Amino acid sequence: MRQGKRLLSPGFAVAALALFVALGGTVYAAQKARISGRAIKVRSLPGNRLKPGTVAIDRLSAAAISSLRSQGSGPITGAEIDELSLGQVPDAAHAATADTAQSAVEAETALNAVNAVNAITVNGHEAGCLPGTQAFAGACWQSSASETALNAPAAAASCATQGGTLPEALQLAAFAQQPGVTLDKGDEWSSDITSYTSPGLFSVGVVSEAGVIASTASTNTRKFRCAIPLLH
Repeated sequence: MRQGKRLLSPGFAVAALALFVALGGTVYAAQKARISGRAIKVRSLPGNRLKPGTVAIDRLSAAAISSLRSQGSGPITGAEIDELSLGQVPDAAHAATADTAQSAVEAETALNAVNAVNAITVNGHEAGCLPGTQAFAGACWQSSASETALNAPAAAASCATQGGTLPEALQLAAFAQQPGVTLDKGDEWSSDITSYTSPGLFSVGVVSEAGVIASTASTNTRKFRCAIPLLH
């Protein structure tokens, strides 16, 4: 019996071509497609299959970090941490409002600041001396004595209404030695009680123009100056 070559039918050729295209497209799609994290089953990949730096630190459990350290990988360094995965550092000494201030030395406002040497304001109060006063011994001292002479209790009350106090005798004597400072010729009151006899009968220290300390009865009248705190 004579055998001849069998010709392929057009339908077979079309089916074969379709199969080839389908297989080729599947391979191409497999090469181009990327597997997302949603497609990976939990605990289906070992740690050594992950590329370094692809997993944020907040996605690792404490047990996983301990396991990495036990394997000799060493502690996690800053270069390995995704900063975006970290929240705000807790209790950062109010760094969010400190801006570029260094030790609050140049801070325009220094709330609860330590060493606020040149702070303009402290806790909402201006730090400085008003006109007619000058800085001395940590306070603002009035540059001139009062115009009116009063007894010691009245002088102390006058300073209190101005937010200050009578200065101590030794401090007033030291202030008298400052350039441009002249005490009243009739002595000035200090806050020191040198002796006490009974209610209303006591002596108070006074300082002369030359800076000499003495005492006199509180009922006598003398001029005075007040020492007012830096904050006002």
